[in-house]
Amino acid sequence: MAQPLQGQTVLVTGASGGIGAAIVAQLAGEGARVIIHYGRDKVAAERLLERIGGNGFVVQGDLSTPLGAFELWNASIAVAGRIHGLVNNAGIRTEISIDAGPEQWSAAWQKEFQVNFFAAADLCKEAIRHFQQFEGGRIVNMASRAGQRGYAAEALPYGATKAALINLTKSIARSFGPDGVVAVAIAPGWVHTDMAEQFIATHGKQAAVADIPIGEIAQPGEVAELVAFVLRKSQASLNGATLDVNGGSYIR
Repeated sequence: MAQPLQGQTVLVTGASGGIGAAIVAQLAGEGARVIIHYGRDKVAAERLLERIGGNGFVVQGDLSTPLGAFELWNASIAVAGRIHGLVNNAGIRTEISIDAGPEQWSAAWQKEFQVNFFAAADLCKEAIRHFQQFEGGRIVNMASRAGQRGYAAEALPYGATKAALINLTKSIARSFGPDGVVAVAIAPGWVHTDMAEQFIATHGKQAAVADIPIGEIAQPGEVAELVAFVLRKSQASLNGATLDVNGGSYIR
């Protein structure tokens, strides 16, 4: 079988489960050596490495701290040497009401921006500097439909962080394309993950798919296939794009 990512080393954040694990499996299947980042679940990360035949590394990093992303990047360089691609997949979704007190409100926004945006921006910074030393590299930022059309009242920080991530991707594409850096955002709607399962358990499947014309939420493998495609060297002209995976629930 063709392995279009043969010889590439890719760092995937939030890789121990859900979409991240699907991305790791897809990249490895296409020949990439994957750096599997995890925050807390070391066992799941090590099992995933075993599942892909050991072709990669497991690296821990706490992206909820101001220096966590920089520490993760340094640890990844230490084990891999050269990195060709970065997939910023790690993310959290916090529910916070506008009726919350000032301290609780502020803490929720700070935490969500730290994990979903600041850590991703820090990793992008380090990746760009690394890529400039070689022939370039690829960045895939996992955004969301929520960052394009707005989001639910009880989770305002989530949509805001994803909108910021899309804008960051565009800025990187425009600013560092001449250096061989290709940056692309992927914006899924509902994907069949633990987060979706929790929503369905509370509100029912119909609530999740009510505005999705195809009547189904996406599978992690669909997103993973797209990530792998974007990371191919042949796809340089995708630079700056935001790719939608939402079943037609948001059409630009």
